[in-house]
Amino acid sequence: MKGSTHLAIGVAIGAAASLYYPFTANHALLYLSVAGFSALSADLDGPSLLSSKLGPVSKLLRELLLWGGVLFAIVLAYLYFDRRDFHPLLTTSAVALILLGFVTREGTIRNALVSVVGATLIYVGWTYQLNWLMGFGLFVGWVPWLAHRGMTHTVWALGLWGTIGWGLEKQIQVDGITAVAMAGYASHLLADTLTTNGVKWLYPLYKKSIKLRI
Repeated sequence: MKGSTHLAIGVAIGAAASLYYPFTANHALLYLSVAGFSALSADLDGPSLLSSKLGPVSKLLRELLLWGGVLFAIVLAYLYFDRRDFHPLLTTSAVALILLGFVTREGTIRNALVSVVGATLIYVGWTYQLNWLMGFGLFVGWVPWLAHRGMTHTVWALGLWGTIGWGLEKQIQVDGITAVAMAGYASHLLADTLTTNGVKWLYPLYKKSIKLRI
């Protein structure tokens, strides 16, 4: 299912929460943000609406690796043929950059960038002793390397996300954040269950996809 559809469902959940709980503008914005992000977060295990903006950056970094290595190699070749000045370590580095540019996929670089964001969240959480933020950072940093519609699309991931939401709720003292976070995440799994590929809700205990036909 498209990311825009998941986001729309998440926003609807956030709007419903804004009406259900005592209304303030700040709380409404918070419910909408948490529900919308939660509805998208399960797809951090692949190209998604959340990580799509990193695609051009990943491509640029890959090109920089490749052409930076080529330029470096040209400079070293000039030094060797003009001055007979050979630098084994620098030459090895140039070749390594060229090879990385050839073999590194844009998806790998994108995953690495997402993991850097996760590591930053873990550091901030550790600095300010925010356990929920460290858990959130661990989730963000880890899931890009998982198979798509694998562990992130399970009841175990839903429980983990609820734990993160519970920590956030205790931190900011706003009722309903846990419920909104879990509802947003669950909406993603339920929506994907309606697709032809379905969802492996109990993976790895039960590895077959569960599908619902309407």
